[in-house]
Amino acid sequence: MRKPPQLFCNNISMTMPNLNLDAEALYQTLARSIKSGLASAENIAIVGIHSGGAWLAERLASELQLTGRLGFIDVSFYRDDYAERGLHADVKPSQIPFAVDGATILLVDDVLYTGRTTRAAINELFDYGRPARIMLAALVDRGGRELPIAADFVAETVALPNDQQLVLQRADDGRFSLTVDHA
Repeated sequence: MRKPPQLFCNNISMTMPNLNLDAEALYQTLARSIKSGLASAENIAIVGIHSGGAWLAERLASELQLTGRLGFIDVSFYRDDYAERGLHADVKPSQIPFAVDGATILLVDDVLYTGRTTRAAINELFDYGRPARIMLAALVDRGGRELPIAADFVAETVALPNDQQLVLQRADDGRFSLTVDHA
């Protein structure tokens, strides 16, 4: 009988059936870390990557009282695999309603994986101006990096097989949940 794949979460080995990530608890951990890490930063703006990162960014902006400094990015046209993947049916417009020049940008994504989405988001941000600094926040870092990109703020680190993905969902009441789906 085959053993289920192993998962490493906070240095604790977990088998896949036992994976239980409480997205709300992870969000609270991430928010505390961000509040502390941005305490001395100036000219802060938050940009969420559609769609999970945008949901997280909306809640963070509200808690940090930065709703006027909130933007959203859809990186579909900036991805290096655009020709292979094509255009998703749910492409949303990017909205950056503040000056990017000189801003400290908190770029928010739900799951950090290969780093390609982050690279695409940074490329798009530079089309809007030159930020003083870009910091990356992710609810979950699942490893598997293909580019030298690391999050400044992350709530949890897990390892998943390549044929699985973490999917953030938002309920009608705004609460987050994470599921593991097969890619």
